[in-house]
Amino acid sequence: MMNFSIRYYLFAFIPLLAACAHAPQQQVDSTPTPTAKTNLEQIVEAPKPDLPKVPLTDQLLYEFLLGDIAAQRDQPELAAQAYLDLAKTTRDPRVARRAAQLAYESRQYDTAVEAFKLWQDLEPSSPLARQMLLSLLLSGGKLQEASPVLAEVLQADPANAGRTFTGVYPLVARAPDKSAVLDWLIEVTHPYPDVAEGHWAVAQAAVAAGKNDLALTEIHKAVTLRPDWDVAAVFEAELYLNVDPPKGLELLKKFLAAHPDNKDLRLYYARALLGQKQFAAAREEFERLLKDRPDSPDLAFAVALISMQMGDYARAEQELQQALSKGGKDESTVHYYLAQLNEVRQNDAVALEQYRQVKDGEYSYAARLREVALLDKAGKLVEAREALHHAEPKTDQQRAQLIMIDAQLLREDKKYEDSYQVLTQGLEKFPENPDLLYQTAMAADKLNKEELFEQLIRKLMKVAPDDAHAYNALGYSLLDRNQRIPEAIKLVEKAYQLAPDDAAIIDSMGWGQYLLGNLDKSIEFLNRAYKADPDPEIAAHLGEVLWKRGDKDGARKVWADSAKANPDNEALKAVMKRFLP
Repeated sequence: MMNFSIRYYLFAFIPLLAACAHAPQQQVDSTPTPTAKTNLEQIVEAPKPDLPKVPLTDQLLYEFLLGDIAAQRDQPELAAQAYLDLAKTTRDPRVARRAAQLAYESRQYDTAVEAFKLWQDLEPSSPLARQMLLSLLLSGGKLQEASPVLAEVLQADPANAGRTFTGVYPLVARAPDKSAVLDWLIEVTHPYPDVAEGHWAVAQAAVAAGKNDLALTEIHKAVTLRPDWDVAAVFEAELYLNVDPPKGLELLKKFLAAHPDNKDLRLYYARALLGQKQFAAAREEFERLLKDRPDSPDLAFAVALISMQMGDYARAEQELQQALSKGGKDESTVHYYLAQLNEVRQNDAVALEQYRQVKDGEYSYAARLREVALLDKAGKLVEAREALHHAEPKTDQQRAQLIMIDAQLLREDKKYEDSYQVLTQGLEKFPENPDLLYQTAMAADKLNKEELFEQLIRKLMKVAPDDAHAYNALGYSLLDRNQRIPEAIKLVEKAYQLAPDDAAIIDSMGWGQYLLGNLDKSIEFLNRAYKADPDPEIAAHLGEVLWKRGDKDGARKVWADSAKANPDNEALKAVMKRFLP
């Protein structure tokens, strides 16, 4: 059997709720870290160190002027190099600091590293020079070069080792070799086993390197050392949500009980519950947040969507209307979900009106399709096509989809030639779109354009060589016309290998066995197909084979049951007329 409508699903509902858990956006620490100490004003305003006594010669004066003029004329590379050469000559830390500033501003990585190293050598007591050098080395992925610099930073300020580690990790996280980063962090944090932030950094790197067991061990150490640190607690829970969701939720619940006023954490917990489909508990948490922020349209909207998922449509509508009345939430989004709600409740007229109020935003295209579907359902094909033509596709796939839906509407109106013309025109715009190729081929077959049908299907096989329905379409078409049966059987078998659970393809297998005279094998396939999808064409085939094998009562029952559900199906009526005149 060939499936004409298998290529797209105009009338399938857009999912009512697609929520997942996202960790709350919290800062690891607000105190300045190596990443924060890159303010160039700090470089300029740094306290003056002991200075060398260097006479100002004509050559030095010339080089100073050269550097300043280059900087004024927007030639930062020349300016930075001039000042770096001067710093090497004068051994003056102020000049090295200026060279570092210019190189950093102009993003000359190698020159900046050289300048900061020189500045540190000339002014070893400067924490800023050391911190900036560390940041540059880590950002450049030079982990081993950075190790002694980091050691100096930590030794100079051991009380702030935690802040240093939380500042270091974002810099090394971008390095491509995640295993190397993990090994390096294990090494540099090893001397500080009682610093929670060191374990946190190792846990982060372990996740990036795919070593989740190590990550769980390390983050648990961090939580044990700092039990009130919400960042570590949430990270531990997040790791467990991936491998042991109940434990992850329990950890969040326990931490939230100790910190009930942490709104970000409660929101994360609510989303985590939602991600685990614990809708009632999730709604309870969102309602608690809404109680604290009664004017929040976003929270009201979240409660509404959960209520929809729970089937509590009255509550969902109440919250959606509340979100709409308060403003702040995108009105088109709210109207879209109000339409979805009314469609589920079979209030099609209200749903249609709500879809029409979705004027823009991410749901505007989906709203037009639902509007078309409801008009088509009501038998208003002209209005449905008009609504379709107002849809605004954003991708070529959506443009092709609109062409196929337009053709489908025309086909339902029995305007087969018009439907075919719409598809062929669309195929001119998108000649290798697999869905358009398939639908155009089916339309050609409907109009008995057998040669064109086969050409289009064979092109589809080249464009999409693993498309089971292409092989099935050509194979079944040949079987149905009783032509080139061996070739047809091979095509259908190929389709069956690609999609062994597809009812239409199983039906084709059964029909092929029937034509080969293998009635028992045919009935086995056809029974499977009919059980998977009680399609009237499958019923027609199954009934015919049962009749031929002598089970006329069985055939009558299959036909009668299918005719009751599908009284207007032409294929079923035709076979019944042949056998039950």
